[in-house]
Amino acid sequence: MSISNNQLKNQHLLWRAAFGPMAENVNELPDVSQKDLHKILVKTSSKKLEEFNVATNLLDGLVKGIQDVGMMQKLTRDQRKVLRKQSVEDIKNLNLTWLNEMINSEAQMREKMSLFWHGHFACRVINIYFQQQLLNVVRENALGSFGDLLREVSKTPAMLSFLNNQQNKKQHPNENFAREVMELFTMGRGNYTEHDVKEGARAFTGWGFNLQSEFVDRPFLHDTGTKTFLGKTGNFDGDDIIDILLEQKQTAKFITQKIYKYFVNDNIDNDKVEKLSEKFYQSNYDIKNLLHDIYTSEWFYNDENIGTHIKSPVELLVGIRRLIPMELAKPETQILFQRALGQVLFYPPNVAGWPGGKNWIDSSALMLRMRIPQILTDMDNFVVKPKDDDDTMMGMEGVDKNTRPQQINSTIDWDAVTKVFDKIPRENLMQKISDVVLQTRDKIDPAILNKYVDKDARDGFIKTTMIELMSTPEYQLS
Repeated sequence: MSISNNQLKNQHLLWRAAFGPMAENVNELPDVSQKDLHKILVKTSSKKLEEFNVATNLLDGLVKGIQDVGMMQKLTRDQRKVLRKQSVEDIKNLNLTWLNEMINSEAQMREKMSLFWHGHFACRVINIYFQQQLLNVVRENALGSFGDLLREVSKTPAMLSFLNNQQNKKQHPNENFAREVMELFTMGRGNYTEHDVKEGARAFTGWGFNLQSEFVDRPFLHDTGTKTFLGKTGNFDGDDIIDILLEQKQTAKFITQKIYKYFVNDNIDNDKVEKLSEKFYQSNYDIKNLLHDIYTSEWFYNDENIGTHIKSPVELLVGIRRLIPMELAKPETQILFQRALGQVLFYPPNVAGWPGGKNWIDSSALMLRMRIPQILTDMDNFVVKPKDDDDTMMGMEGVDKNTRPQQINSTIDWDAVTKVFDKIPRENLMQKISDVVLQTRDKIDPAILNKYVDKDARDGFIKTTMIELMSTPEYQLS
């Protein structure tokens, strides 16, 4: 694989900083520099955010803080059942709304970074208002200051509820929130003591939310005593704790390592991370600057970093739909794919989020991954055996319980795809399609590919070659 290939480098940037190339833009990639393409990605992601608002009127005015114990006790059993069912349904709609934004939005860098933070600040609550509010906070701050993002996320009802800080009160401190803020959000395990956890929990006492899904600092529940946290002593509150955590260079290093692993390579280069994290710290945690330092470096485009990232299920689904424009008759089938492949948006497996990397791949997941391009383009059928756990099912119990094959009806704009290759001679078509679809060093043997493609019509050849290439193990890598 020649690293001098400008198109390959640009596709690399689009797969890591975004969700892969769109069909309509593929032919522009050989003629633009990586720095100019990066500038375009930054510019299109700097436009004013349009917040998601998918909650239905059924919930409006009835209750927003359904996790609040006092409010739940006032509701009848039937009311609680209706609320839970509607919230689950709306979270499914939020899932599809965000997925559609990833596919079609010009703000590709913002949405890709938001997906990263969605896993970093993993949160699982069955409350549409909480989830929607948290996602909007993440998307608003995805490319801004990590300090602002951390503080705003920490004050969302979603996170306060998920990590039990609503129950964190003086004389009865709950350590869950304080522990996870240090272990998962900022410094990483091994960089604080159990004493720091206890003192941090005392500082966060009183942080909670009201029935309007608004953050509230309840002074009558706050421990006003002196605390000693990470070597500092004072009458600290939650904001003080966050300030102290941001003063630690370990926080900058922990975040930089995680970003490097996610966007560059699973194998971390410690020297590069040290330099990046130092600049990140000195910039007051400017996320956009950190990404600039990565995406405009020469080493980012080194051979060992291209075609080595295993796509997450969401990256896989979104990437296919960007390169092959399509409309699905039943968009909710994309949630079935997410479930089957192990990444349902808003349903992380635990507080640590999705582990990623090789964890995405086992024998059954790989087989389904390789069938998805054919399923989406009506060339194959799809069978899913749902689990009975309603949390995992997202309220879809009873849906598709039969295991009869079902076809995914889609309308595909093949003209947009075939147009990409209009000027390519027939004898060079397979190589050109392969260059667009695959990022790996190893290309598929044309002799093998020729056995499965339509060799009669030019359009048929392009369609089938593209689908067959997307149905390979090599396409799972970006």
